[in-house]
Amino acid sequence: MKRSIVLVAFTALTACSESTTDFTQPPTAPTLDQQVRQSIASWGVVPMLAVKAQDPALVDLGQSLFFDKVLSGNRDVSCATCHSPLTSSGDGLSLAIGTGAIAGPTRTLGNGRQFTPRNAPSLFNVALGSQYMFWDGRVSVDFGPQGQFHAPTGVLLPAGLSSVLAAQAMIPVTNRVEMRGDAGDRDVLGNVNELAQFSDDESQVIWRSVMQRVLGIPGYVQRFAAAYPNISPSSLGFQHAANAIAAFEASAFTKTNTAFDRYLARDDNALTTDAKRGAILFFGQARCASCHNGAMLGAQQFANAGVPQVGPGTGKQLPLDDGRQSDASVGPPVTQPFSFRVAPLRNVELSAPYMHDGVYATLEEVVRHYNNADSALRAFDPAVLSPALRASYHGDAATVSRISSTIDGRIKQPLGLTPDEQRQIVAFLKSLTDPAARDLSSVIPASVPSGLPVRDR
Repeated sequence: MKRSIVLVAFTALTACSESTTDFTQPPTAPTLDQQVRQSIASWGVVPMLAVKAQDPALVDLGQSLFFDKVLSGNRDVSCATCHSPLTSSGDGLSLAIGTGAIAGPTRTLGNGRQFTPRNAPSLFNVALGSQYMFWDGRVSVDFGPQGQFHAPTGVLLPAGLSSVLAAQAMIPVTNRVEMRGDAGDRDVLGNVNELAQFSDDESQVIWRSVMQRVLGIPGYVQRFAAAYPNISPSSLGFQHAANAIAAFEASAFTKTNTAFDRYLARDDNALTTDAKRGAILFFGQARCASCHNGAMLGAQQFANAGVPQVGPGTGKQLPLDDGRQSDASVGPPVTQPFSFRVAPLRNVELSAPYMHDGVYATLEEVVRHYNNADSALRAFDPAVLSPALRASYHGDAATVSRISSTIDGRIKQPLGLTPDEQRQIVAFLKSLTDPAARDLSSVIPASVPSGLPVRDR
């Protein structure tokens, strides 16, 4: 009897012990991939989808227009001048150089000309869903009383534009510094620049005059007829040219097969260990995703990132550039001065120099800036800029203080990232590159209908 009691007691203790052990086992530590996917989960990040198929005739027309200098008043710049396939659809300059430049191995300012106020952004994936165009978002979707797209103050966009990207393509030909030129200019053929004679508020007349040039060229008459078979030449407007340019940009510059997109599609081997650790930081401690989120990792917000001011300036605060506030009459309110569109990050490795005024040459510099934006602003050394830009650095104490006092709260406090952590974030950013984006030379045509040179001499 005693032996039975002891046995029962022992059995009960053993069962209790085993049960306790089951409940006190430490949880299994999440794998690196589980950590990455958990960090991404709340930021609306999904694989980029392919762009919809474009009409080949429209793309063919748009390609010619994109590379043809006939669209510029002086017949010396094209869209591709500032968005060259040879420099990853940008121009490799901090601030773009428009019409009247001295061409050569590198473009330099012509006599009496000035830099454009802002960096020429790359065109990667511009057809994939952004609501805003330009650094200040002055062309946008579904805002304002003017119709489908909002344009800069004083500009009435015509009907018939196919997308916000097409709406954007309407603007550069009206800009004197970028493409139109100044009154009294003569073009490269020695002719008076007739596009420059109009006042800045005559955008409709400017667009009509550009189309008169284009449709005076037989090769374009044929291309427009192929792209718009149901529209008579007399009914064609520059919006039809803009739609074609947008179709070409969508076809040529949509590059979404990145290692990160493959990782989002459940390929755990697509990212290196450093890139995975960088992703955890990007979506976590480094707070990058508070601005760079959603499908495009950016493009839908505006922020004052504490970027040093360089260049001739634009807007209400000349010679400074007040960013979104230069034309913020429509769209979401932006209370901070010096706020610019948050750049989308797919293929960002290829789009240097960085920021709205191109003050940083490498991703390493950009990450270092965000690690302590206020300190980076105050310590900025204009010696890193090209000699032609150094004198236009606005580093006086009052300007620096104004920028610093309104830095976006999401980056106001230092991040405290170690050099190794910064390196890992850069590794993640490089995982956003589609290998096909590294060489875009195949989209450059051998010639254009005007007969003007495709490349700068």
